[in-house]
Amino acid sequence: MDWIAAIILFAAGVVSGWINVMAGGGSILTVPVMVFLGMPGPVANGTNRIGIIAQNISAVTGFFRKGFSDFKLSASLAACAAVGAFFGANVGVKLDGVWFERTLALVMIGVMAIMMTGAGQKPVEAGGKPKNVVLGHVLFVGAGFWGGFIQIGVGFLMMPILNRVMGFDLVRTNMHKVFVALSFSIVSLAVFASQVKIEWALGLALAAGYAVGGWLGAHSAVTKGEALIKKVFYLALIAMAVKLLFF
Repeated sequence: MDWIAAIILFAAGVVSGWINVMAGGGSILTVPVMVFLGMPGPVANGTNRIGIIAQNISAVTGFFRKGFSDFKLSASLAACAAVGAFFGANVGVKLDGVWFERTLALVMIGVMAIMMTGAGQKPVEAGGKPKNVVLGHVLFVGAGFWGGFIQIGVGFLMMPILNRVMGFDLVRTNMHKVFVALSFSIVSLAVFASQVKIEWALGLALAAGYAVGGWLGAHSAVTKGEALIKKVFYLALIAMAVKLLFF
């Protein structure tokens, strides 16, 4: 294992895990980093799921210990997302080369625009009962497809569904989001592992960083401490998008 690459991925995982739990979009950092380290697109796409699983195990545990859990509803939403993720992963595993890089760059730009506008976030009374439950489950099939396809930005699909459609406050939105992401990421990883060579050793280094970041994110989900890191994050996204599109 390349220890320099492992250290880089661990550090990227800490930042990405924290961002993923707080809002979403963390994979927009880790996948390009793996591509820049020389991994083919599908390998990077698949290897990233190892970290996502570790992050969300840590985050689900963190939310549970703080008294936030509704495993019955989380599990039913996750089941719908897992169906979509299976089909999405079977598409994503074939996306390689210049088309992967172009898709990744466009997704990065789109996710950055959503992050900057705060789309999908709506003040909701804490502890309210869910609404539009059937519609929410249907929409999670689509969110799962995107999560299985490329993972990047899937949090920004799940948050509007949970917050705007189903009426959860942002803490419970994140609580359900990490459980659902954990579930469909297991499905996605299985699909990728059956069709491409996953970098398991580097994936474990990434997973360790993700787990730390996920734990930190779950414990700071009710704060607004992400302002500075997002400003730095935007600059990094712009630089990576320009490189992927033009160099």
